[in-house]
Amino acid sequence: MSQSMLAIVSLAFTLSCYFLIKQLYLKKRVWWLAPILMVPVIIVLFVISLNIPLPAYFEYTHWLMALLAPATIAFSVPIYRERKLIFSYPLTIGFGVVTGLLLGLLSSWGLTQIFSLPPELSHSTLVRSVSTPFAMEATSAFGGVPELTAMLVLLTGIIGMLVSEPLFKLAKINSPLAIGAALGAAAHGAGAAKASEFGKEEGVVASLTMIFTGIAMVLGAPFFSIFLV
Repeated sequence: MSQSMLAIVSLAFTLSCYFLIKQLYLKKRVWWLAPILMVPVIIVLFVISLNIPLPAYFEYTHWLMALLAPATIAFSVPIYRERKLIFSYPLTIGFGVVTGLLLGLLSSWGLTQIFSLPPELSHSTLVRSVSTPFAMEATSAFGGVPELTAMLVLLTGIIGMLVSEPLFKLAKINSPLAIGAALGAAAHGAGAAKASEFGKEEGVVASLTMIFTGIAMVLGAPFFSIFLV
C-alpha cells in the first residue's frame, strides 16, 4: 500500500474511531470508554499492528491539529452564551481560575524539582493543567515542546477525570460550583466532560473555568517563565 493510501486510511480510521467511541461512551457512560482515553489506545494499536510509518500517519491527520486554532476562537461562544452565569458567580469562577492556574504551575514546577527531568520535558510540563490549544500556545514561553506538551495535557486530563469523583466523595464536596470549578481548572477538557456527568451547572462552570484559566495562562506565560524557568 502506498504512503498516500496509508495516509488516507489513517485519517478515515482516526475520525471513525473517535465518532464511534464517542457514541458508545454517551450510551454506556463508563470511564474506560471515554474518547480521550480509549481513542489514543486504539489508534496506537492500529498504527503498530499495520506498521504504519509516522510520517504517513501524520500526512493528513496533522490537519486535525490545525483545527485547534479555530477551536480556540470558538471558546468565545460559551463565554457569551453563559454570560449571565459569569456575572452571577464572578468570585467562584475567578477564584477557581486563579487557584487552578497557580496550583497547576506550582505543582508542575515542584515535580520538575523533585525529579531529574530533561529540560524539554521539564519545561513542557509547566503548562500541563490547561486545555491543549492554550497549552501549546503558552509552552513556547517556557521553552517547552508543543507536541510533548499536548501529550502531558492529555495525561493530566485523564488522571483528573479518573480521580475526581473519589476525591469529591472523600472531601465531601457537593457544591455544583465547587465541582465544576475544580474540574475545569485542574483537568481542562476531560474535566469539563466529567463535570457534565454530575450536572448541567457543573459542566457549564467547568467549561468557563477551563477557558478563563487557559486565557490567563497564555497571557501570563511570559511573566511566569521569568520565575519558573
